[in-house]
Amino acid sequence: MNERQQHTIERMNELGAQGKPFTFIIDFDFQKPLLFETDDPASLLWKTPGSGNYTPEMIHEKPVQWDIHPGLYEKYSEAFTVVQHHIHNGDTYLLNLTMPTQVVTNLSPEEIFHISCAPYKIWLKNQFVCFSPEIFIQIADGTISSFPMKGTIDANLENARELLLNDEKEIAEHHTIVDLIRNDLSMVALDVQVNRFMYIDRISTNRGDLLQMSSKISGQLPTDYQKSIGSILAKMLPAGSISGAPKPKTLEIIRKVEQYDRGYYTGIFGVFDGKNLDSCVLIRYLEQDGEKLTFKSGGGITFLSDCQTEYNELIQKVYVPIG
Repeated sequence: MNERQQHTIERMNELGAQGKPFTFIIDFDFQKPLLFETDDPASLLWKTPGSGNYTPEMIHEKPVQWDIHPGLYEKYSEAFTVVQHHIHNGDTYLLNLTMPTQVVTNLSPEEIFHISCAPYKIWLKNQFVCFSPEIFIQIADGTISSFPMKGTIDANLENARELLLNDEKEIAEHHTIVDLIRNDLSMVALDVQVNRFMYIDRISTNRGDLLQMSSKISGQLPTDYQKSIGSILAKMLPAGSISGAPKPKTLEIIRKVEQYDRGYYTGIFGVFDGKNLDSCVLIRYLEQDGEKLTFKSGGGITFLSDCQTEYNELIQKVYVPIG
């Protein structure tokens, strides 16, 4: 653990013990964590299902330009082949493989923040906008819950719900990630249980609706959990749904095959109100580098995965949820 990680965790624990609110952004590799003890809407805008730090703005409606330029299929296929080799070698049995897609749009990241509809929205000035449908963990009155999201299908397909719930690959992937999250929660909580299994949410986007499959897993924290809030988070990172299982070896493979910096993509954002915590996984993520915009997306790979299908899903996720 490096000095910045240690300082961030210790400061979170101090603030938790004092019952002081804070917000935070932690990148995938936990190299550039950001901790905000006061809100500055000029540089960070955010919304969770229960709160936010901004006043909604009326954005002048206009036809949306959204042109995507995904990475070459051949490059993705090479990475996919290496992942399959590791799967068949027993090194990993679920790996979340991602890649960047260049986007040209007439919307600014801040405009996207205001017009998009998502449970969690985050805009970090000159860095990224994220409109995430996936909860990381929630802590309410000592109960910690996680909601891993694995399984995606085009909602407009005939019998889409049934197809998703009966897809052998998606079911295997979902079972794997539920087991992984149960293990992760068991490191910090007692009486860990699966409360809801394989439920479906519908997501509206500018490129058509999607169905996503999730589960809910919960456990009980110690009564004084606030003073360890940073340590609890650190033990759970990175999120299992965007890494894979077993986590340590899978992370090693990801860093070899992806060959690009995820940055804050697939990290986490969260809000601690002095007692309870809400957080999300930073997926559905558009990164800003000057005038250049890069959407980062991916999906879980198992031994049942088909390369073309996984590549198509990766592209399907390059959207703005404006319906």
